[in-house]
Amino acid sequence: MQTTAAPTQEAKPQITHPSQLPAVDKLLLSEAMQALRHSHGGEACTLAVREVLSDLRRRVLAGETLHCDSADMVAMASQRIATRFAPRLRPVFNLTGTVLHTNLGRALLPQSAIDAVVQAMSAPANLEYDLEDGSRGDRDDLVESLICELTGAEAATIVNNNAAAVLLVLSTLAMGKEVVVSRGELVEIGGAFRIPDVMTRAGAKLVEVGTTNRTHEKDYLGAIDENTAALMKVHCSNYAITGFTKAVSDADVAGIAHEKGLPMIVDLGSGTLIDMRDWGLPYEVTVRETVEAGADIVTFSGDKLLGGPQAGIIVGKKELIAQIKKNPLKRALRVGKITMAALEPTLRLYLNPETLAQELTTLRLFTRKATDMQAQAEQLQPLLQSALGQHYVVETAAMNSQIGSGALPVENLPSFGLRIYPASSKQAGRQLTQLEERFRTLPRPVIGRLHDDALWLDLRCLEADMQAQFAQQLGKLA
Repeated sequence: MQTTAAPTQEAKPQITHPSQLPAVDKLLLSEAMQALRHSHGGEACTLAVREVLSDLRRRVLAGETLHCDSADMVAMASQRIATRFAPRLRPVFNLTGTVLHTNLGRALLPQSAIDAVVQAMSAPANLEYDLEDGSRGDRDDLVESLICELTGAEAATIVNNNAAAVLLVLSTLAMGKEVVVSRGELVEIGGAFRIPDVMTRAGAKLVEVGTTNRTHEKDYLGAIDENTAALMKVHCSNYAITGFTKAVSDADVAGIAHEKGLPMIVDLGSGTLIDMRDWGLPYEVTVRETVEAGADIVTFSGDKLLGGPQAGIIVGKKELIAQIKKNPLKRALRVGKITMAALEPTLRLYLNPETLAQELTTLRLFTRKATDMQAQAEQLQPLLQSALGQHYVVETAAMNSQIGSGALPVENLPSFGLRIYPASSKQAGRQLTQLEERFRTLPRPVIGRLHDDALWLDLRCLEADMQAQFAQQLGKLA
């Protein structure tokens, strides 16, 4: 019986000299490049082709023998174009267990804020225009009354983040003068942002009082002199001092400041507008409580516990806010219409506490039931085990989430998710590192947490409407 040999793949041509490389124009005339020229422009395509040919020419001159044809070179150029035009800011799945993850963008906006942002981006808006009398307006007016209603403050203004808020307040009220702060409150947050450094940049002089663990009323009183501009309290949101401690309350510091004719400033950091205990969460002092304690100025973030866009919110006495708004730095630190568009609907959600936990994304994630996450984990476990195969073990596991961004650092939220570890202990560390990288290279990267010889995927931030997309791409792990 006669047999027919299987067809062999045609060998790629050998290229041993630069003269064997095709001309730029020849590659640009290919069908694939013509399509890319239409979508990305001739200039980008020409640049990519020239870069590919230059790289190949360099390799040949170095003595390398190439095995490729024009189609391969077009593919190389296409990949360069795809990489160049790919977005750098991409959505990811946050399965780290940290809800307000600074590196992953902190708070997710509620749907009402997203809708408002889209509208603000697609149409002119009355950012600084008074619709009643047709005159120039103040962008702070869009949210000031709402903030005052929610905090009990007399006035408010907005800047681009809380660090800017602290800088602006100190620059306005204490430039060239002294500000008294407890030694135990000289915080450093992510990115090496330090209160002493901010003081220096604002032109104020820091006066430390007390010790790391104990500060008394007499320490504040003893530090006040003719050069003192303000007393300041800084909320230690990203650490806790326990044991033999003593701190002076906001109300008592405010009393000392007012007795001496000085303002009292409080940097709340995260800042919450609600008593979180009403939703079964750990207690955190609210902005209203701080104002009612006598603080003249309070600063806090918009994108942490508040659950809105990145912003620094300054509330307090009307005359002090007026001074702050006149500072030339205010214009440099102000926010644009996108931030205002997102902030206003976020704040309005707080007017209806009954629906807040459903509508405010951050609070909804904080209050997810561990049983719901456990059910998710049980659905996803066999899918992930199938995708990873016999080299890994995938288990459902109880775990602890954290709020993140320096808020309530010692408090945990009972959670549930998936724990993945190598089936063999041989080179387990290397396998876990490679697995974590594979998750990061998925179409929508998955960011988990390496801990205790396993990769942990906390499902707190994987809501039901995202579960299908997460599951669909698991096959790409194989």
